[in-house]
Amino acid sequence: MTSGVIFDVKRFAVHDGPGLRTTVFLKGCPLSCLGCHNPEGQGRGPELLFRPDRCTVCGDCVPVCPHQAITLANGEVRIGWDRCQLEAACVEACLPGALELVGEVKTVDEVVDLLEDDRIYFDESRGGVTFSGGEPFSQPDFLRELLYRCKERELPVVLDTCGHVEPALFQELIPLAAHLLFDLKVMDEDRHNAYTGIHNRWILQNLEWAGNELGSGRGKGPVLTVRIPLIPGVNDDEENIQASARFLGELRTPPPVDILPYHRLGVDKYDRMGREYGLGALTPPSQVAVQLACQLLEKAGLSVSVRGEQHGDD
Repeated sequence: MTSGVIFDVKRFAVHDGPGLRTTVFLKGCPLSCLGCHNPEGQGRGPELLFRPDRCTVCGDCVPVCPHQAITLANGEVRIGWDRCQLEAACVEACLPGALELVGEVKTVDEVVDLLEDDRIYFDESRGGVTFSGGEPFSQPDFLRELLYRCKERELPVVLDTCGHVEPALFQELIPLAAHLLFDLKVMDEDRHNAYTGIHNRWILQNLEWAGNELGSGRGKGPVLTVRIPLIPGVNDDEENIQASARFLGELRTPPPVDILPYHRLGVDKYDRMGREYGLGALTPPSQVAVQLACQLLEKAGLSVSVRGEQHGDD
């Protein structure tokens, strides 16, 4: 039985596809986006999180760490992240739950059985399961088996992807889903590399294939929605939005576009993991910037929504 590593399961999700959904987050991502709101999903294996707000400074975690990665000084628990070997003795000793190991190995059977428990909500709301991350394609064998099992059990699947996937694998697995959420961040390759740490050639190639093949009546798979996370100073300029609009507008089946304004909800996670947040004190985009992006995309003939709400709706 194939197994994989997941770092969260979110039930009753309403922004990860149609209806009520159970979103399963798979660990591992080829991108290292500076503003990633799920940094705990970037690495493939388990990772330690420390929540100071839950810590009672009891000190029980200090002596159980075999690598002296935890110290207690001046009424504060401190983690030596470079010494942590993820043996998790500290997690077991921490009764308040301030220390947490994120990333759990699950078999395909365990995940599918969990999803079956939510079938009544899927049926009533025309929802289903969403595989997200991280990047679900980072665990291809696990994802492949999950998709086939969900198809056998008639559990509708949404795939939420950054698009940086080997094209042959992308074209193999995408037809097994009912809906594809495809992130488009930056069009220029150099800028994309600076923000994400990797090129965007596969992303654009896969998006071009999806826009030309899906929804074209050829029976090759899911409905496509493109999501643009709008990040001030990264991709909200007119040049990038217009380039995105041209690219999408020239596809055989221009997809709907959902604008996702940048938020800071994941910033605290970086402190919990002993990491520095790459976008510093950046604030969310103004309403004017969001409106401009919508207008530029609509000018190219694209249907635009903001956080899933149709642009212009009250």
